[in-house]
Amino acid sequence: MKITTYRNSSRREMLTFAAASLALVPLIGQAQTSWPSKPVTVIVPFPAGGGTDAFARPLSAQFSKATGKQLIIDNRGGAGGTLGASIAAKAPADGYTLFMGAVHHAIAPAMYPKLDYDIEKDFVPIALMANVPQVLVVNPKKVPGDFKAFIELVRKNPGRLNYGSAGGGTSHHLAGELFKQQTKTFITHIPYRGAGPALQDLMAGNVDMMFDGLGSSAGHIKGGRIKALMVSGLKRNPAFPDVPCAGELGLPDYTVTTWYGLWAPKGTPADVIARITEEMKRSAATDELKASWASNGAEFGNLSPQQFGSFVSNEIKRWAAVVKTSGAKLD
Repeated sequence: MKITTYRNSSRREMLTFAAASLALVPLIGQAQTSWPSKPVTVIVPFPAGGGTDAFARPLSAQFSKATGKQLIIDNRGGAGGTLGASIAAKAPADGYTLFMGAVHHAIAPAMYPKLDYDIEKDFVPIALMANVPQVLVVNPKKVPGDFKAFIELVRKNPGRLNYGSAGGGTSHHLAGELFKQQTKTFITHIPYRGAGPALQDLMAGNVDMMFDGLGSSAGHIKGGRIKALMVSGLKRNPAFPDVPCAGELGLPDYTVTTWYGLWAPKGTPADVIARITEEMKRSAATDELKASWASNGAEFGNLSPQQFGSFVSNEIKRWAAVVKTSGAKLD
């Protein structure tokens, strides 16, 4: 008799537990879909006006339109993008502070002897937002607007001409070092605190040239304020079909690209990461954002978070080899 009572009691407890679990299912589903319930901040580790801004701000507009919540762009420039990355790595892991970094953050481990963050260990990859070629742009009042005449001038005047960059250790810096290596020229590097200030000085005539991501230079090229002499890679960019590619100009191995990615601080819940990824892909699929990306010579990098993580790992290895070969150092 006692055994029977025990079994019936146990069965009742199991049924009660099952019923309670089922009752929680809607609440769990609700928790998974509650993001975003308030404004989301994206830390951009460069000053306003740079290449990262060219993609972050259109994304912000589309995100707000789709979700009804504000996507706040917080520019934190300095130290080649590593200062903003350090701040983002220490942010609460709740999905309401994200980090929009770039190829510079795959270069930084090889350039900086000590970083107080690890882009692979302290962040969760979300998406490769955009991938664009590098472009060689010059001040047309100071430098010839034809590549052949330009390269002749550079070779006849070693060290006299200079190029601006977003900072030591950024892709702008290493793109210049690679160019010097492959063309056997010497051009003086002038580092800035972000691509925006470097572009401003280029247009003002304070620097002669810049190796920039096409995203931040596109508007200035179209406006005639700077002149594009070359895009990296083996094919011309559809947004600028009149600009020759490196392959045409005798530089088939000059394949530098600038990419922009989105991360969350380590510890951000998996269901929140899934929701962020979903919303970012939805925003990137809109006609408005596609047009904005295309006008800057870019495409959305349609990778899963896991694929983006692998992509970053490979980029870190690739740029470490470039740094070693070029001998690039922080200025």
